[in-house]
Amino acid sequence: MYRRGHWGVSLLVFAPVGFALVLAGRPDLAVVGGAAMLWLSMLPDWDHRLPVISHRGPTHTLAFALLVGAVGAGAGVGLTSVLGDGRATLVPFGFAIGTLAILAHLFADALTPAGIPFLWPLSTRNFSVYLTRADNTLANYVLFAVGICATAAAGFVALRVA
Repeated sequence: MYRRGHWGVSLLVFAPVGFALVLAGRPDLAVVGGAAMLWLSMLPDWDHRLPVISHRGPTHTLAFALLVGAVGAGAGVGLTSVLGDGRATLVPFGFAIGTLAILAHLFADALTPAGIPFLWPLSTRNFSVYLTRADNTLANYVLFAVGICATAAAGFVALRVA
């Protein structure tokens, strides 16, 4: 997928999380989490910039998602010391958003014929559902629109219910 497709899938994956956060009385975390999801959405594709890592290699795996989640948890520890918010909130939040952002990217890339090596290094098998090519402009825009609509709907309903 291209950038807009990844943004759309990130928004689609985050919509129920944002909904739950608003219902739990944490709209601040919903906004921060959504922004972080978008900001991290293209992180696995930085492998294009690194000559020693192949595209859709180690950065397109569950292990990388968990690594980014661990970095997010570390950011939660740092923010806890600065903001004073409870560690019980920001550490798991950082882990969840970091991991979920990468998993959303992997899900989008798994829609393409090239697939992803999700379980590397345990397995070299590529996972794919062969739905569309990554360069399909229509698919990228449709995913983007669906993500925006899902996020808007979740926000609208959550604010009505809360």
